[in-house]
Amino acid sequence: MEDYEIFPFENFILQSGQAFPQAFLAYKTYGTLNQEKNNVIVYPTWFAGTHSDNEWLIGLGKALDPSKYFIIIPNMLGNGLSASPSNMPAPFNKANFPHVSIYDNVVAQHQLVTQKFGIKKIKLVVGWSLGALQTFQWGTSYPDMVERIAPFGGTAKARPHAQLVFQSLITALQADAAWNNGFYETPPTLGLAAMGRSYAPWGFSQAYYLEELYKIGGYPTLQSYLEDYWDKVFLSFDANDLITMLRTGIYGDISDNPQDKDDFIKALNKIKMPALVMPGSSDLFFPAEDNAFEVQHMPNAVYQPIESKWGHCFGIGENEQDSIVIDDYLKEFLRL
Repeated sequence: MEDYEIFPFENFILQSGQAFPQAFLAYKTYGTLNQEKNNVIVYPTWFAGTHSDNEWLIGLGKALDPSKYFIIIPNMLGNGLSASPSNMPAPFNKANFPHVSIYDNVVAQHQLVTQKFGIKKIKLVVGWSLGALQTFQWGTSYPDMVERIAPFGGTAKARPHAQLVFQSLITALQADAAWNNGFYETPPTLGLAAMGRSYAPWGFSQAYYLEELYKIGGYPTLQSYLEDYWDKVFLSFDANDLITMLRTGIYGDISDNPQDKDDFIKALNKIKMPALVMPGSSDLFFPAEDNAFEVQHMPNAVYQPIESKWGHCFGIGENEQDSIVIDDYLKEFLRL
């Protein structure tokens, strides 16, 4: 049984100008929209994540409490539930799937929020990793609609180092002979495993490995951790879907849109609502200093690093201590 709904677009036009007929967003809601329609939280997904992966931050007594708020989780384009290479008919299937940007994702989400639910104000947009980048995009694209943003574990623009890491993940996957330029008959499992091995040293920090924190997850040795987790972590995903999301990340930049025309400082200056920016202290994908720079150019932003040894993955609910800290900061932020 599917636990999500579908919002179809009649003829969605991508940022590139390409028409994208039959495009759709998969989404799930939590809680009840109140009569005033002012209790809305939007919580976008991240690379290789679906709405269910976001649920660790939602619950009674938590900041994202469904008894108080109407929480919408829109699945990122390309993630296998929303329009993706793996579920679109020709001519947009497999490697023919068009490039979609962070801006495209947020424009699609805006249409979902306004056309499906008639919402005019959003109390909070929150997201981790590429979900954080979408959160920044909401802030600059719809500053009069969004009351607060709380991006964590992600930046408003993919810096060159992150771009190189994302590209290396794609290259590792495509080295599989089964890849066949994206028109594979059987999944490129060797390439998917290689992608996992390539991701492993970037997803977590040096301290995480040095202190053998992977043992908390039940892996007795580093080798078992690599073989039993990282070699298998991407096997349930379609390879073209993963590449689509990585390419969205590579070109992620909130100023890459018709309004801001690549003026990054201008785009940041437009984020005038209260913003709680929470980088991970040991994040290798999106270093905290990049967020520090961004906050300097956001009129009403708070820079709040999360001290963690879990690297980039401090923000996915695997470490209870990190989860509690993030939730506490969000509770305080929502009381503003």
